[in-house]
Amino acid sequence: MRRLVIVRHGNTFRPGETPTRVGRRTDLPLVEEERSRGAAQVLRSHGCIPDRAFAAPLQRTRNTAELILDELGLDLAVHPAAAFAEIDYGPDENRTEDEVRLRLGRWYLERNGLDEEKFSDEQLRERGEEAIQLWNAKAFVPHGWQVDADSLVADWKRFAEGIASGETVMLVSSNGVIRFAPHLLPTEERESFQKRHSLKVTTGGVCVFARKQGDWCCVHWNLKPDLS
Repeated sequence: MRRLVIVRHGNTFRPGETPTRVGRRTDLPLVEEERSRGAAQVLRSHGCIPDRAFAAPLQRTRNTAELILDELGLDLAVHPAAAFAEIDYGPDENRTEDEVRLRLGRWYLERNGLDEEKFSDEQLRERGEEAIQLWNAKAFVPHGWQVDADSLVADWKRFAEGIASGETVMLVSSNGVIRFAPHLLPTEERESFQKRHSLKVTTGGVCVFARKQGDWCCVHWNLKPDLS
């Protein structure tokens, strides 16, 4: 049995702060430890104790991995995984979700030759929301975001192939990158998976893939840490 445990990093915004789209160009630290330590408890409760640990080279991902290992009492090095740094949100980097939806709505009108003056801001937001929903459902990349989907898919497959028989490997990454991990699944299974799950993973969320013989399967997707 080979297992790949994927964890999304913890929070980078405090309660009451307005979150923004933070991509690979913005290296924010964590503002809390609860989600990382909660993720460790998820790993422990599901028997997914890592033999090796990797993290994307940003503060929020590296620190999350360190906190998980500390909570589990493991003395493991956190190896850098540069290929799994967050995506680049292009013109939407550090913009609020409202600003992102408005920009995507305006782009939709421009692409279709529609007059923006005939549409309210709420209608623009609705158009932009459609693009975000497709991103969360099928990883269709919104206009302007810098995402090499084919390379990310290849990176996930290459990384998974490096997991030895009997080994559990943990990788901490970000929301934009993790949604391409289901490409480890066979095409038919991946299509079924997308009907059952949103590709968006919560902060501190845990996903587990396993492989006995043949193809990879998704055992758990977006297990949420207990913060009580």
